[in-house]
Amino acid sequence: METNKRDAILKAALALFAKRGYDGTTVPMIANTAQVGAGTIYRYFENKETLVNALFQQCVQEFSETLKFEEIDPSSDMRDQFHYIFKRLIKFADTNIHALLFIESHNSAYYIDVTSRKAFQGLMETLRQMMQNGKDRGVIKDLQTDALIALVYGAFVMLFKLIQAGLLDESEAMLKEVEESCWNAIKIL
Repeated sequence: METNKRDAILKAALALFAKRGYDGTTVPMIANTAQVGAGTIYRYFENKETLVNALFQQCVQEFSETLKFEEIDPSSDMRDQFHYIFKRLIKFADTNIHALLFIESHNSAYYIDVTSRKAFQGLMETLRQMMQNGKDRGVIKDLQTDALIALVYGAFVMLFKLIQAGLLDESEAMLKEVEESCWNAIKIL
C-alpha cells in the first residue's frame, strides 16, 4: 500500500508539473490529484523540490531505458542508428507523453539539483556521442553537436506537443516523413 501511495503521488505530480509547471503546481494540488493527504506527501518527500527532482530522475531513467542506447552498434550505418533512435523516441512519447513534456520543460530549471542535471546530461551525452560519431564518419554535418540535437530533439518534442494539444493527428506516414525531414536536416547532402 505504501508504494502505491508514493506511486500515486509521483503520477499526480507528473501530470500536474507537465501541464502547469513547477511554480503553478502546489503540494495540495498534488495531494488532491493523488487522493492522499498533503501530509502523506511529506512522508515520502521532504518538500516539493525533493519531489520534483525524484520525479525528474525517474523520468530520465525511463527515457534512457526506452531509448536502449546500449543496443546500438556504433559501427552500423548512421541512418540505421538514427532510425532506431527516432523509433525509440516515438515509443517513449506514445507511452509516456507527460514524462517527455516534463523532462523538456524542467531540464534547465532553477530547482533541478545536481543529481538531476547529471542524469539529464548523461542522456544528452549519449546523443552527443552518436552525433559526433556521424560527424567523424563524414555523414552528419559539422555543426555544433548541441545544435544538431536541437534540430532533431527540439523538433520531435514540438511535434508531440502539437499532437498532445490535438493540433496534429499522429499517423505512421506523418511520423515517417518527420523522421526523414529530421535526418535531412542533419545529414551531409
